[in-house]
Amino acid sequence: MKKIVIIYWSGSGNTETMAKSVAKGASEAGGEVVLKAVGEASVDMVKGADALAFGCPAMGDEVLEESEMEPFIVSLSSNEVEGKALGLFGSYDWGEGKWMQDWVKRMQGLGAQVDGAGLITQLEPSEEALQACYDLGKRLAA
Repeated sequence: MKKIVIIYWSGSGNTETMAKSVAKGASEAGGEVVLKAVGEASVDMVKGADALAFGCPAMGDEVLEESEMEPFIVSLSSNEVEGKALGLFGSYDWGEGKWMQDWVKRMQGLGAQVDGAGLITQLEPSEEALQACYDLGKRLAA
């Protein structure tokens, strides 16, 4: 059984909803799921995972949330993520998804095996977006 660690930051609840859908997919596919808000997460959780999912909405000028999520991502090195399957997801209000494109490149630079181009949805996730999150969870647990 794979251990899937899902770490997210959510301001309005949209990214948290996405995280729960990823967790449901991973759990129903037989994964052991750990779902944590980034303020409750640790680098050791990342180290101990077989696969990972990180979620964060776009903030400001299309960047990660700066007080909790950005410092957490900065604290990671290739020692924790290299070779691991990683899904990235989040919501946004405006823009074109540059924060996600940048995040994918960052994590690939650390050696993570990023699933696709990251999942993004504008504002509240639609049923289609939640299904994509669920499917991501299933792939991570496979």
